[in-house]
Amino acid sequence: MKITGAVLRRDDSPSPYAESGPLEVVELDLDGPGPGELLVEMEAAGLCHSDLSVIDGNRPRPLPMLLGHEAAGRVVEVGAGVDDVRVGQRVALTFLPRCEDCRGCARGGTTPCERGSATNAAGTLMSGATRLSVAGEPVRHHLGVSAFATHAVVDRRSAVPLPDDVPPEVAAVLGCAVLTGGGAVLNSGRPDAGDTVVVVGLGGVGMAALLTALAVPDVRVVGVDLSEDKRAAALDLGAHEVLDAREAASSGVLGDVVVEAAGNAAAFETATALTGPGGRTVTVGLPGPSAVAEVSLAALVGTGRTIVGSYLGSGVPSRDVPLFADMWREGRLPVERLVTGEIALADVNVGMDRLASGVGLRHVVRFDPS
Repeated sequence: MKITGAVLRRDDSPSPYAESGPLEVVELDLDGPGPGELLVEMEAAGLCHSDLSVIDGNRPRPLPMLLGHEAAGRVVEVGAGVDDVRVGQRVALTFLPRCEDCRGCARGGTTPCERGSATNAAGTLMSGATRLSVAGEPVRHHLGVSAFATHAVVDRRSAVPLPDDVPPEVAAVLGCAVLTGGGAVLNSGRPDAGDTVVVVGLGGVGMAALLTALAVPDVRVVGVDLSEDKRAAALDLGAHEVLDAREAASSGVLGDVVVEAAGNAAAFETATALTGPGGRTVTVGLPGPSAVAEVSLAALVGTGRTIVGSYLGSGVPSRDVPLFADMWREGRLPVERLVTGEIALADVNVGMDRLASGVGLRHVVRFDPS
């Protein structure tokens, strides 16, 4: 079938991207779903730094590639062997399918799926196939999803069915920002009543972590960011205190759980400095491969602190996305407040400029499904 999508052909385009146009919105051919796959008509797709890091070359991927990975849509066709998803059902799409057979999957979310990670790096679906092409030239899938398009073929294991009462923009954000940030709090941080949770970096993932921490009973939540606007937004969402990242280390605030969601070495160093005795530093931000941070080993050992890496919020999407959806339905997790702007697919490069400059929390591409 013919679809429209945003394809990246080179990862060295200068910003502003609205001028250089690294993402080309073009017509593509999309093959139908193979065994164990779904054809999904897209409703909403979030703009995330994992997309931006491919555009700016910080995370090289095989090109050309159709970007986008945080999304929600309706199933319009199921491949052979799929019997637990119905046509017309809304699904949240997640960026790391889990084979459930490898050593990584056996660890309950604490480590990534080995097979899913390999196919993501190759730009294929879990079957090893690609379903996208332009004029006969294969186009790679981004993280098994390729959501910046009117339609996508995904592995069934990349989709989490959700009830119709979960709006598309909420379902989309649940599949990445909330799964990553919220999972870092609940799965890796595991705060107890009376704890202080500090979130360093208040973008989409950081704010999702902050909202999730606020949903934990009797927990004090502190937001840390360089941006005055982000700090104000955190207070508006319910944070008990906010700190300027430049002054945080001298504030006297220490967290029992500190989530680093900025994805750079300075933020990581700030997060470790704000971690109190016996506390856990949970890092979910993905910096460039060459980023290096300094940590005092004596302080780490002497105060019994722990540093935990958390990929995809150390989560299992089929388990955690419905949990977060229930928290949203109960009014405990108002993730719709993370969506601060909507754009058309044709304006996706403008959206990437906003993301790169830190404007807003989560911008979402909205589609007009048939």
